[in-house]
Amino acid sequence: MTMSSKEYKAFAKSREPGRSVLKNCLRAFVVGGLICVLGQAVQNGYMAWLHLTSTQASGPTVATMIFISVVLTSLGVYDKMAQWAGAGTAVPVTGFANSMCSAALEHRSEGLVLGVGGNMFKLAGSVIVYGAVAAFFVGIAHVILGTGGQ
Repeated sequence: MTMSSKEYKAFAKSREPGRSVLKNCLRAFVVGGLICVLGQAVQNGYMAWLHLTSTQASGPTVATMIFISVVLTSLGVYDKMAQWAGAGTAVPVTGFANSMCSAALEHRSEGLVLGVGGNMFKLAGSVIVYGAVAAFFVGIAHVILGTGGQ
């Protein structure tokens, strides 16, 4: 007995577990929000303890959040959290750090340059190119629209 492609797809779809969109959205919202609350707490800590302005504290805050994400990824905690929370862990800067660290850990057996470096920057390359192209077009729009203050 063989199934046609359409019959197989219908059979597979009937066996798929249901997905609760509302529950997934709520989890993503809560976890993403908690990551942002943690980031705000870190920034407030830098402002209080080191007497930095909000602008001055933003750089060390991002670095701290990236460091926390990399440590949690290395310990296997971030991936379990991401599996439960979904997009809530992918959206903040910690999600990008997790992606970079995961790629580095996965390919470390291939060596530092070709394994870690090569595969880690396959992921980062598209982000860097998108950022550069977007900045170029924003700069062009800025010049054309004359929104610069003089």
